[in-house]
Amino acid sequence: MKKQSKTAALVDWIEYRLPMFGFMQKHLVEYKTPKNLNYFWNMGSLAGITLVIMILTGIFLAMHYTPHVDHAFRSVESIMRDVNYGWLIRYIHMNGASMFFIVVYLHIFRGLYYGSYKAPRELLWILGVVIFLMMMATAFMGYVLPWGQMSFWGAKVITNLFSAIPLVGDSIVSWLWGGLSVDNPTLNRFFVLHYLIPFLIIAVVALHLIALHEHGSNNPLGIDKKTPKDSIPFHPYYTLKDSFGLGVFLLIWAGFVFFAPNFFGEPDNYIPADPLVTPQHIVPEWYFLPFYAILRSVPSKLGGVILMFSAVLVLFVVPWLDRSPIRSAHFRPYYKWLFWVFVMTCLTLGWVGSQLPEGWPLFIGRLATVYYFFHFFAVLPVLSRFEKPLPLPKSIDEAYAKKQGRGK
Repeated sequence: MKKQSKTAALVDWIEYRLPMFGFMQKHLVEYKTPKNLNYFWNMGSLAGITLVIMILTGIFLAMHYTPHVDHAFRSVESIMRDVNYGWLIRYIHMNGASMFFIVVYLHIFRGLYYGSYKAPRELLWILGVVIFLMMMATAFMGYVLPWGQMSFWGAKVITNLFSAIPLVGDSIVSWLWGGLSVDNPTLNRFFVLHYLIPFLIIAVVALHLIALHEHGSNNPLGIDKKTPKDSIPFHPYYTLKDSFGLGVFLLIWAGFVFFAPNFFGEPDNYIPADPLVTPQHIVPEWYFLPFYAILRSVPSKLGGVILMFSAVLVLFVVPWLDRSPIRSAHFRPYYKWLFWVFVMTCLTLGWVGSQLPEGWPLFIGRLATVYYFFHFFAVLPVLSRFEKPLPLPKSIDEAYAKKQGRGK
């Protein structure tokens, strides 16, 4: 009998006490996945890899950052000029926030198009929305840390919105500020939370993956696996596909880092924070612009705050608002077109959020806001009553064979 190698013996010793190799084999290699997934299913893995990169670069930046109103701006400039490759780490982190939101927004829109929120994946979807909310909080707090003009005034404007909440609003604002104004306690709070929340996101991501592997991935057809031919092992088929997508994604990210590092930034944030000088046009980061447009679409401060938060919270109840038994928009002729109207509405809100709240942009923003909520509370519940879906294929394998030209 051939003697077992030392490496194999060590693996067996660890596996007997901590079965992580068996777990990886089951969930990363042998895991059965629908054979017809397209590149939109890369977005989940891209988001996970981006999260890891953001945490690693954030740790290195935190080693040199000083969370104090008198030193924060200069410490960021010192990272850019004095720390070896500090400029590279900061530009990766700074642009990484935008890349993170790009893949997450694509991930969300893909889920809405293909019905990935429907039974039995409701909890999977809800955990994804929780991750999205935690991302938004982390990104907002991170934007404050450079302590430039836009950082300071953005923090002041956004945190002051909570004062519109009856009875407890002023107390919430005082707690967020750590005093009577945006000052050093505010910066310290935001730094600690910006550092902490990503690790909490990892914990929710783990739950998200557990829920995903319990019932498997949805697929473009929106039908369940019925035969062994409907699925293939995750490795090597989707590890290679994900690797290709990752390569393209990193090239785009590198393009921004090396050739347009401030493409997503605001020039005013390269001016030290000054509480006595208000910027002419205060805008949040681009990924918050649709919600900012919804906030400004009504003259009431409380009404705007309610609408802004509702625009995100409505995602939690999408699995129960959409009553159609068909998952994929491929087989829903009306929903397919209304989905793209919804996408255009979100893009329009993003543009409106970057404009001054007056004239045509304000009017267009109000119309887009109305349709945004109309899509969730009218289109999704009512459409299923009269929409006649197209016939579903018998199996994933049959549809895949026809697509490849092997069907009869």
